[in-house]
Amino acid sequence: MFLGSAIEAVRIGGEVLLAHRGRRPTGIDEKGLNDFVTDVDRASQRAVVEYLRGRHPDHSILAEEEEAHTGSEPYQWIIDPLDGTTNYIHDYPCYSVSVGVWCGNEAVAGAVLDPVRPELFYAERGGGAWLQAGSEEPRRIHVSDAAGLDGSLLVTGFPVRRIDQLDEYLRSFRELLARSCGVRRDGSAALDLCHVAAGRLDGFWEQGLSAWDLAAGAILVEEAGGIITDYRGEQGYLDSGDVVAATPGVHGELLGVLQAHHEGGEW
Repeated sequence: MFLGSAIEAVRIGGEVLLAHRGRRPTGIDEKGLNDFVTDVDRASQRAVVEYLRGRHPDHSILAEEEEAHTGSEPYQWIIDPLDGTTNYIHDYPCYSVSVGVWCGNEAVAGAVLDPVRPELFYAERGGGAWLQAGSEEPRRIHVSDAAGLDGSLLVTGFPVRRIDQLDEYLRSFRELLARSCGVRRDGSAALDLCHVAAGRLDGFWEQGLSAWDLAAGAILVEEAGGIITDYRGEQGYLDSGDVVAATPGVHGELLGVLQAHHEGGEW
């Protein structure tokens, strides 16, 4: 029931994004440094929230562009109606809709839609991680078999909300660039997590994210056989916003590099 609702919710949000695609969004506001929200974000969120409140009226909702709604049940829907707003503003085709449902400190189900490709990623606790590409039949996905940083392909996000830690980030970036076969920066954390889950990328790290950036992608990584933690190697990434997600063979080395260069950091 939860997974079906998550899938339908991201499809509803994706329809809003595609309806406005290619037109410069209106109502662009800057919430923080390089952190934008547009009327399209708001329209997508309204559609997703309206659907979920109709389906699960007693559940809590945490959405990026509005105050949290608290329900009587222990479940919380965590929504990013447009992950990759800056990309969307510039019609750069890398953005997504992300919906995850959590119960306490555990993800129950999640779905992420890349409306451009189109690709739908989804997972449910104990049910594996899946990808449906276009009209194709869904197929189960797994993280890659990368055994270490050597030869791995990594992805990251720049710490725009942690500019005070930019020097530490750049030191770790320099080492990881040298030890891997490449580092990408796509601009949608939810899709980065999905691509790790699908074995396209071997590891992902970023600082200063919000819960809605991670809530759905986290369960995809776990159900695909990967590891996701915060910079301490613990499960506090939803609260701290600092995340390391990778194959079992890459995660330890990636985490070690980050910890070495962020010693004494706020994480």
